[in-house]
Amino acid sequence: MIRVVIADDQPLVRAGISMLVNAEQDIDVVAEAVDGQDALDQIRAQRPDVVLMDVRMPGTDGVAATRVVIEEGLTAQSGEPVRVIILTTFHLDDYVHTALRAGASGFLLKDAAPTEIATAIRAVVAGEAWLDPAVTRRLIDDFAARPEQDIPTPAEMAQLTRREREVLTHLARGLSNADVAEQLFISEATVKTHLARVMAKLNVREKAQAVAAAYQTGLVAPSTPRPRSTQ
Repeated sequence: MIRVVIADDQPLVRAGISMLVNAEQDIDVVAEAVDGQDALDQIRAQRPDVVLMDVRMPGTDGVAATRVVIEEGLTAQSGEPVRVIILTTFHLDDYVHTALRAGASGFLLKDAAPTEIATAIRAVVAGEAWLDPAVTRRLIDDFAARPEQDIPTPAEMAQLTRREREVLTHLARGLSNADVAEQLFISEATVKTHLARVMAKLNVREKAQAVAAAYQTGLVAPSTPRPRSTQ
């Protein structure tokens, strides 16, 4: 059973998402939180697998809470890292950009379909990154117009081997680990090894950050992204 905490300052939003998530047989909402600090308290107490975190809340917001989750290395009952999926809206580009650097594993629009929410939860638990298509498009546009100093530079990207660039390129285009393995005629374990090296060289914590860097540095052209999950 996948254990989930929902953090949002709007009661109706929490109730709606909770109802949708609890309808899934393999997912259970174990706690709700009204702000970032409450979310951190619930995470430490419940040790969930995934947190659905509203990006903008009073007091400690979703970005600050996400940063604490990652920096403190908070873990689920399974021993795996707690994964954070940021809930956002179209106009919160700056928040999403910052949350990506803070270590969020995924981004969903608040009006996402129930099936997409459930799929995103399962994806990040499996170690994938989940980016909503609209969020990805906005991130790419933002990175292209306003690159940040703490996003990997082209020089850092140049440290990657040819195979590492191939793996990252395929992941950035929306392929899963299994798809990349099939495409490159290598094992899925080898794909994961290459990705781990990519993340280490780019000094990023999450696959979503590596994917964003691929677009920001021009490794992948921001034409028509396929932003779903990247195992």
